[in-house]
Amino acid sequence: MQEPKSSTSGRCPECFVIVHNVAKKHNIGTLARSCTAFNVAQICLVGSRHYNTFGSHGSAAHVPLAYFVTLDECCAWLHTHKGCEIIGVEITDAAHAVNTHPFHGNTAFMLGNEGTGLSEHQLKLCDSFVYIPQHGQGTASLNVTVAASIILHHFAVWAGYQECSRHGAKYDVAPPPQRTAARGSSE
Repeated sequence: MQEPKSSTSGRCPECFVIVHNVAKKHNIGTLARSCTAFNVAQICLVGSRHYNTFGSHGSAAHVPLAYFVTLDECCAWLHTHKGCEIIGVEITDAAHAVNTHPFHGNTAFMLGNEGTGLSEHQLKLCDSFVYIPQHGQGTASLNVTVAASIILHHFAVWAGYQECSRHGAKYDVAPPPQRTAARGSSE
């Protein structure tokens, strides 16, 4: 297990999620809920601006969204402006098990389509890959939001994000942040 690499400012590494070609639009809302729970800095939506936050239970307001026309534009912005390594979530020969925490700093996770996984173009844009080890033989893969939740939890633990306060059986929910820019801007 690698130690998190703090920036020169001493801040924890940031996490981003790239969403492209997700077949089931309601998965975006559930994904936003997981992104909020695991302190994702930003969700990068590529392609269509049409999405559904059903399933987010209001948490979508707590994670910024950025829109990009193309994957190339999104990945270039994440590399240049956020210093991210692009890690594809896919079972490949070169993939590292996520529980080994193969992270190196600011990271953007590229999620694939629920049925077909990452496209050839998405695979080419990734700097490396992680997969989730499975221990039962009843399914070939996990739902995209379930997989994302597992990946994001591992990153949050590795990055040293502080656990939120809780009372009883629930975590405390902060009021939605004030927006200072239009929803979906990349800055």
